[in-house]
Amino acid sequence: MSDVLKWELRDQVAWVTLNRPEKANALNAELWERIGTCFQELARTPEVRACVLEGAGKHFCAGIDFSMLQQISALQQESCPGRLREQLFAQILEMQEAFTRIEECPKPVIASIQGGCIGAGLDLVAACDLIHCTRDARFQIKEIDLAIAADIGSLQRLQPCLPQGRLRELAYTGEAFSGVQACEWGLANAAHADEAALGEAVTRLACTLAGKSPLALRGTKQSLLYSRDHTVSEGLRHIALRNAAMLFSDDLNQAVQALQSGTPPEFRD
Repeated sequence: MSDVLKWELRDQVAWVTLNRPEKANALNAELWERIGTCFQELARTPEVRACVLEGAGKHFCAGIDFSMLQQISALQQESCPGRLREQLFAQILEMQEAFTRIEECPKPVIASIQGGCIGAGLDLVAACDLIHCTRDARFQIKEIDLAIAADIGSLQRLQPCLPQGRLRELAYTGEAFSGVQACEWGLANAAHADEAALGEAVTRLACTLAGKSPLALRGTKQSLLYSRDHTVSEGLRHIALRNAAMLFSDDLNQAVQALQSGTPPEFRD
């Protein structure tokens, strides 16, 4: 298997790199599958406190690779219309699941974006917790220009981030927008002057998150995701149940002692 995706652990932060720079990190079938298995592994690795998702080279991700579109098109060789549609439905769900593993990873995931973040690349970062980019980064819901309705998550996950009118305009027209605009509209957390500044800011943020209580980070992310999809009263009950189970912990004792002594806490993985 080629090294289309790699990750390494530094200071309790997993740095995950899309590694097809010669193809602007376009997502072929192998890379798509590796993303899902990687975040499944990170979710199960206690030493990982936070994750950064980045792209090697000039661009974060140019979207779906045409080789993968050709593989999907090959499904049309099935002569039975019912079986063809069943196979296509299963294929779309499998592709969605790979990115959902990012969203459901209990560790916070920071997307670090330079250059293009197009089509499926935007679907990918929509599943992340935080987005930092360069000012000249280029985002685009590209699927409309391929005569496809985006189906891997951007239309669903970007709704809490962008005003309805803005999201609809971007989805209907396929118009590109910059990192500065992404930040102004609330999609990105920050837009940085260049890649060096982006790298420094993302490293600093990731290390800050890695220094927090792992129990509290996991609980916070789970509560945010649950509350997004449920009523306020249901969300309140969910966090009450979780904290009733998890509140009294070694992490709580460490945090209190650290506040009293003025020293950094040391949490277990």
